[in-house]
Amino acid sequence: MNKLSRKFVFLGAIFMTSAVAFGAFGAHGLKHVLSKEMLAVYHTGVEYNFYHALGLFAVAFVANFNESKKVKLAGYFMMSGIILFSYSLYILSITKITWIGVITPIGGSCFIVAWILLALAVREKSLT
Repeated sequence: MNKLSRKFVFLGAIFMTSAVAFGAFGAHGLKHVLSKEMLAVYHTGVEYNFYHALGLFAVAFVANFNESKKVKLAGYFMMSGIILFSYSLYILSITKITWIGVITPIGGSCFIVAWILLALAVREKSLT
């Protein structure tokens, strides 16, 4: 495993940890505190946190074969997306600070860019 791959496995593990922790907190600590609507918002944050932490493992896998700038950027965009998308939903649902919701689509855009970059990197360089 090369250095870039190890970096994204590490980040994936950190963000998986945060997804489990936030998920457990939501299920046990917020179930009776938040409205059903805000709990659903919170759950969406957890869901995308999980999906894209797994995405960081996909980036790490590709990085084993392709250490291009696109792969590295894909990982950083995915990480940024988790922070901007999921964490903004956590904050929004718990604090009800609605203006923070303007950050969420930026995180979603980061996810899209990350997946496109990863696809382009794989397309440009075969994994064989």
